[in-house]
Amino acid sequence: MAEKRFSNVAGFDDAPFARDYKGKVRLVGTVYAALRFDGVLIGEVEKDGFDAAAQLARLVGDSRFNGHIQLIMLQGIAFAGFNVVDVFSLYEQLGLPLLVVARRKPDMASIRRALLSHIEEGKEKWAVLERLGEMEPLGSVFVQRVGLSLAQASEVLEQFVVHGNIPEPLRTAHIIAGALAYGHSRGHV
Repeated sequence: MAEKRFSNVAGFDDAPFARDYKGKVRLVGTVYAALRFDGVLIGEVEKDGFDAAAQLARLVGDSRFNGHIQLIMLQGIAFAGFNVVDVFSLYEQLGLPLLVVARRKPDMASIRRALLSHIEEGKEKWAVLERLGEMEPLGSVFVQRVGLSLAQASEVLEQFVVHGNIPEPLRTAHIIAGALAYGHSRGHV
């Protein structure tokens, strides 16, 4: 039996913020039907908090796109500093596969040290990362996944990467998030 293909995708990234900033950070989601950009979802998560999965579930679940989205992409596993997305909780809440994409393989030893020594609920956040496991190389990026195979993840990247290495839903979310923070988009995705 052929594996499910994913044509309706939501990609999420957070807005940039100053290093000493405290408070809520904007979260931007873009919704795509194949390569057609269909909509934007905007919310907030607490800097270094542990509410990213709940906020993502609310944003997707309460949106007009809820019945159409087949897969969620994340630009990294944490938003707003160390607000680690509990991808397993999010998967349970929405019943949608998740694909985490990063340009570079993160330094897990450094992340572990920071979480366990400096971040509230760091032990719980590290447990999510440990359960998810190391990022896997896939093409020119690294991925983590819940609810889809490596072959499906490869197909998603092949379908949604148009410019550079980052899939369009994440690239667009990054551009919009930057514009929300600075008044205009800037920098590389």
